[in-house]
Amino acid sequence: MTREFPMPMPFGWFAVSYSDELEAGDSRAVKYFGQELVLFRTESGQAVLLEAYCPHLGAHLGYGINAQEGKGGRIECESIVCPFHAWKFDGDGMCTDVPYAKHVPPKVKDKQCLRSFPIQECNQVIWAWYHPDNLAPLWEVEAWEEVSSDDWAPLERHDWIIKPHAQEMAENGADAAHFQYVHGTATLPVSSIEYNGPNRQMSQEAKLKTPKGDVNGGIYTGNCGPGQGYTKFEGIASTFLMGLVTPIDDETVQVRFAFTQPKVNGEVVKGGVNAAIVKDICGQLDEDKPIWENKIYRSEPALCDGDGPIAKFRKWYSQFYAA
Repeated sequence: MTREFPMPMPFGWFAVSYSDELEAGDSRAVKYFGQELVLFRTESGQAVLLEAYCPHLGAHLGYGINAQEGKGGRIECESIVCPFHAWKFDGDGMCTDVPYAKHVPPKVKDKQCLRSFPIQECNQVIWAWYHPDNLAPLWEVEAWEEVSSDDWAPLERHDWIIKPHAQEMAENGADAAHFQYVHGTATLPVSSIEYNGPNRQMSQEAKLKTPKGDVNGGIYTGNCGPGQGYTKFEGIASTFLMGLVTPIDDETVQVRFAFTQPKVNGEVVKGGVNAAIVKDICGQLDEDKPIWENKIYRSEPALCDGDGPIAKFRKWYSQFYAA
């Protein structure tokens, strides 16, 4: 047995940065979808994700030199400048200038010579649309009120690089039994789940262990495609979690957790139960991590009653594979 996964990389909208991490004129090298890429923001404020390697002689656009060393490629107006020969490329991947030539070479003139990924900014996140066949987006990013409302606290962010396939992580939510045996819930969760195109909503009720005894709790999750997920926790301290999973390659993902909780009398609640629940949720991911990173994928698992709707989940998730 090997850890090679039979599933291809899923397509959809995926987080590539928080919006406030990329100021106008910034750029940086990133790797997602098994590709070297460059992420930048033009002087007018437009976020752009392009293939990284210049079509001229192959320099990586995300690595600056001289004054830009360590900062990424230089931005001029709406274009990024190649550090090697200063060729310029706009957000559509078109060559806009070859400064030392009288004419743009016919091989790139009026042609898209770098792949450009569709971008949306929503929920304080920069989202890129990935499809292996370059199909246009098939749905929109879903906006969440909790992330944009002044009645909720600023996002508390956590980040991991983990080595499972993206589907293996997402399947965790449909696996009811593991919550008791991995995460120590007092009872097996009672779940209900609905599927609607790229969307999935699930609710779970379970007793949560606290120092003062078991508390009735509810966990409500939703997905809009494979890369955009949320979880609402109720029962101890109301908490909203953005769970963002982005494939780096076929066996590695970047996981971003961004938490917010309702303000009380206009003030952010710090410490106490509110901080404890965030710590506990992050701890649950740390509990899952060694299992994900060392398991194989069973395409025909020996499922039993109590496992949760794993088969239905897999059927839903399979729509995000182009092959």
